[in-house]
Amino acid sequence: MIGIISSTIRILPESFLVVSLILTPLLGGILITIFKKKKLVEIISVLSTTFILFLTFFLFSYIVDFKKITLFNEFFYLDSLSMIILLLISFVSFVSSIYSINYMGKQYRDGIVDDKHLVRYYQGFNIFIFTMLLVPIINNMGLIWVAIEATTLVSVLLIMIYVKEDPIRSAWKYLIIATVGLSFALIGTIFFYYANIHDPLLPVQPEEDKINWTNMLENSKSMDPMIVKIAFIFIIIGYGTKAGIAPMHTWLPDAHSESPTPISAMLSGVLLNCALYGILRFHLISSGSIGAEFSNNLLIIFGLLSVGIASFSVLFQKDMKRMLAYSSVENIGIVTLAFGFGGLIAIYGAILHMINHAIVKPLMFFASGKISQKYETKAMSKIKGIVTTMPITGIMFLIGGLAIVGLPPFNIFLSKFMILSSGFSSDHILASSVLIIFLAVIFIGFVRNLVMMSFGKPKTQIKNGELGNLSLVSMGMLVAFIIILGIYIPEPLDILINDAASIFKQV
Repeated sequence: MIGIISSTIRILPESFLVVSLILTPLLGGILITIFKKKKLVEIISVLSTTFILFLTFFLFSYIVDFKKITLFNEFFYLDSLSMIILLLISFVSFVSSIYSINYMGKQYRDGIVDDKHLVRYYQGFNIFIFTMLLVPIINNMGLIWVAIEATTLVSVLLIMIYVKEDPIRSAWKYLIIATVGLSFALIGTIFFYYANIHDPLLPVQPEEDKINWTNMLENSKSMDPMIVKIAFIFIIIGYGTKAGIAPMHTWLPDAHSESPTPISAMLSGVLLNCALYGILRFHLISSGSIGAEFSNNLLIIFGLLSVGIASFSVLFQKDMKRMLAYSSVENIGIVTLAFGFGGLIAIYGAILHMINHAIVKPLMFFASGKISQKYETKAMSKIKGIVTTMPITGIMFLIGGLAIVGLPPFNIFLSKFMILSSGFSSDHILASSVLIIFLAVIFIGFVRNLVMMSFGKPKTQIKNGELGNLSLVSMGMLVAFIIILGIYIPEPLDILINDAASIFKQV
């Protein structure tokens, strides 16, 4: 199968695939602006994300075979790490577009959104995908910052789509905190660029090339160590704010809980990884310049702090979507901590955890969206008997909840096990021990709420039945991957993850 696809790729130039990938969501947004009918905008969005997934699959096969793509004088650069992010963006966008039909359709029927706001939602949905796709494709670190900042502006408008007090307040909080944080990331990027251009020992090169990640990595050994240290501190604070790393995470619970559910899934499953991608690219440059110890220690500190803050926040949480948002802080913290551990197993586990979390968390948000629509509340104390009221959704909600806390045989168990085993087998025993304590606290809080909501008798009479079959289809796809990746990692994906992990061992 891979051989057939590889042969097809030689017919379809990689430049065509990359450019088509970028232009597809833009074209989708334009078509939605022209054809404003509800059914048409839904169909256009699904077709757009389907084509994006199709193109990404071809690029995935190319990267597995040829390891990297460089286009247009290195303006576009894709390697295995880029491909991981692209896969997550395309897949989560695809299932979110399917889920949106039922979810936003009910919001439309209930009068929560009108025709104008529904069109705005689908316009923003496609442009949001466009801004995220740029992040792993562009080589220029300055333009990556622009793309991540653009994701903020677009997602703020999507959070405000309901034009109510709480979403608007959450959107403004997100905009202010994320913009201030990304200002730090911009300063860090400028410092790295300064370190790259001010070295008389380096050969003369066009200065516009020196902000490219490939150029920075190539010249990293000649960079001023002090400037690199200062620059990386700005980077981890700046991009860490957008990634939801504590203590810069304060915007995340509000924004995720007040967003339309499909956007919450994309924010948690994809956008946080896009910001983390920026940190990892600079982590590689810093490691090449001054060794990995400095940036590794910072990643361990911030990662452990994120898991710790999230653990007690989950324990005392009363709102279902806010609990899921704090779970995102926890899982981004685990990934950050694992990259700090270093070593092939830890990094493999970290990348696998990024994938696993991007599959499980959209399922949890999708289920919570259907549950909150059914029960007309997000307060967990008022939600009981989901398995009885909505059997299919309830079972999927249970599977997602058990997966997110790391129980076997679901996918997150494997990545968490790899990360913990790597931590204990290296010189990070203390950090690993503290991590286990925090994970136990999260397990207690999450499972308690999960059992309380799934079983028992609803406090008010609620009619039994599911809300929309298409949403169940998108959730079913996620459940299938949760189970499959819990027991088996397909060979092409395993190759891709190994190739991405090896990037961190080459510096």
